[in-house]
Amino acid sequence: MSKVIATSVIAGAHQFVSEAEEAFEKAMDAAGSEAAIELPNTGYYLPVIYGLTGIKVEKIKDIEQVLGHARELLPEGPAERLWTPYLGTALDAGVATLFSCEIIESLRYLLEPGFYTATDAPTDDNLWLGAADDVIMRERGVEFVDGTAPGFAAITGAAPDVETAVKIANELKQKMLYVFIAGKDGGVSFAEQLVEGGVDLGWNTRLVPFSPYVSGHIWSLGFATRAALSFGGVEPGDYRRVLKYNKERIFAFVLAFGEVTDRKYAAAAGAISYGFPTVATSDIPEILPTGVCTYEHVVSNVACEEIVSRAIDVRGLKVVVTEVPVPVSYGPAFEGERIRRGEYRVEMGGPKSLGCEFTEIAEDVEDGKVTVVGPEIDEVEEGSTIPIAVHVEVQGRKMQKDFEPILERQGHTFFNEAEGLLHMGQRDTVWMRISKRAHAAGLTFEHLGKIIHARYHADFAEVVDKVQVTVYTKQEDVERILERARKAYHERDERLGSLTDESVDTFYSCILCQSFAPTHVCVITPERPGLCGSYNWLDGKAAYEMNPTGGNQPVPKGETIDNERGQWNGVNEYVKEHSQGKVEAFNTYSMMENPMTSCGCFEVISCVLPMCNGIMTVNREFKGDTPSGMKFSTLAGSVGGGVQTPGFLGHSKFYMGSPKFIAADGGIKRLVWMPKELKEEIREVLEKAAERAGAPDLVDKIATEENGTEEAEVFEYLQKVGHPALEMEPLF
Repeated sequence: MSKVIATSVIAGAHQFVSEAEEAFEKAMDAAGSEAAIELPNTGYYLPVIYGLTGIKVEKIKDIEQVLGHARELLPEGPAERLWTPYLGTALDAGVATLFSCEIIESLRYLLEPGFYTATDAPTDDNLWLGAADDVIMRERGVEFVDGTAPGFAAITGAAPDVETAVKIANELKQKMLYVFIAGKDGGVSFAEQLVEGGVDLGWNTRLVPFSPYVSGHIWSLGFATRAALSFGGVEPGDYRRVLKYNKERIFAFVLAFGEVTDRKYAAAAGAISYGFPTVATSDIPEILPTGVCTYEHVVSNVACEEIVSRAIDVRGLKVVVTEVPVPVSYGPAFEGERIRRGEYRVEMGGPKSLGCEFTEIAEDVEDGKVTVVGPEIDEVEEGSTIPIAVHVEVQGRKMQKDFEPILERQGHTFFNEAEGLLHMGQRDTVWMRISKRAHAAGLTFEHLGKIIHARYHADFAEVVDKVQVTVYTKQEDVERILERARKAYHERDERLGSLTDESVDTFYSCILCQSFAPTHVCVITPERPGLCGSYNWLDGKAAYEMNPTGGNQPVPKGETIDNERGQWNGVNEYVKEHSQGKVEAFNTYSMMENPMTSCGCFEVISCVLPMCNGIMTVNREFKGDTPSGMKFSTLAGSVGGGVQTPGFLGHSKFYMGSPKFIAADGGIKRLVWMPKELKEEIREVLEKAAERAGAPDLVDKIATEENGTEEAEVFEYLQKVGHPALEMEPLF
């Protein structure tokens, strides 16, 4: 390893450790040793420190132990004349830097209130987002699981000019990568350049401005660490597995623009410990041999026009990009783009007009034919709202009626991946906008059909042979298609509603999350959707037939072991094999005895409230205290990572409306507490389930945070309203 790099890394590490010590002393003086220190809405304490050491930093006084550990790791600079291997000491200095950076940046929440927005996008007066909370972690972590986000680029410094910054950001997004930004060069940040270039920033656009300081890249490594803990089932303090997990599963790299200072060297050394290499534009010494990273560790003097492709090659990342014939940039990274009032050339459907999407099997389909019936975009008044219907006709030897809604739902993703095209809703609630910039680039209504044609063939070639699309933009045509579509929607709903677990002999697995949680197996039944809420039984069936080697596989039920709890020998055999032997059996209808495991993608968590003889359910978006004594983020640590925890269950929101929801434990009548927002969101689902269970007034008897966040308060409320859980058999 270069002595120059080692010298700079160690010098930068000494600077960071000293800064962390100063911040600690300020915090002690300002708030005292017992003051709480935490990141907003996360249960991973200070995640890098927690992941690598197992130390739970909960109060200011807990920092002292970590600082001592950082000092122990901190080496002296290389001797002037004596050569020694420098990599080990430099990596130790890098880890000391990470601990120090996490202390410095976490204390900003206490010492500099408002420095970070704690939101998912910049506000009007603040660009810097700070640490991702657990809601963001779940939503974005799923994309790393299913491959729509193969990795991230951690950018520090600034591009030579705004145009270059925008070009590099778009290239990274087209490669489906997230872009994490922290640090400046010459007083300018890459994030500020993007804002000047008119680019939207935030988690929804995959361009995430963490901090103006290079120490803010601790939020990048914190995100990676939490992935290992929440999805990978890695135990806190098992630093070898944390680092190994990131090297093998999180495809990240550092892009360093401009001058590389001692502090940037030190931060980069911390990233290298995770297996994340650095690619720099400046002429600095290189570390080319493999070892900690998959390939080279530091590559320098790379031109801006080559830096993205070079970094992808150095990290060993395989990126597959589907070619879609549109005149704008295209890829998953554009899915979160917003198009506000005044920014769109035309609006289609939505609350002001009609809009629908309808995919059906047809005969005599002319592959690739796209027709616009009605005015094209150039014939529509700028800023106006028009009706729209996207009618897709498909043909294929393996095509089935059950596949129609699966294909139809993909339109939301496929359209949103076009830069300057916004899509919301589904079925007959479609709402779309095309930006002025996209229109100027040549995007038309005809391209909507071209997108569907290209993506259906690319993603569903197993079942789709021909695709024909007609886009209607006249009121009378849209009304005619809408009437046909609504009949089809109703028939589909009836089909799914008639399925029960007893009516089929095969369930379907979902092991997409095993790239993050190797021992978790999700089993989807007609009456139990996937815990992420994204897959039902028909989805699993269709996905398997479309891609027989994919993440959804058939699971024969086999012989019944316990009908009440929902246990079958075929399911057990499948789960044991695909969980690497970690899970030998689970009960589909119980959370009290051998419940199903979770990866970390669950929408809600249920857990037992012993005093109340019932359960509470909390959603990821709820940031407050719960009667269990734990916030959602803390509960998630007990449920995720492929472990079985009796009394705790991760699941989808709408599973609570199923007749099989914890049926072996008493079902929906056990539900005694949930956040008000969640209760109102799924009130109709809960009311139907309650009526079916013979308790039609149950929903109004379920306590919320307005009735109490202590179990004793909830119990008192349940007594007052006469909740049925109090009359049921004891859970224990």
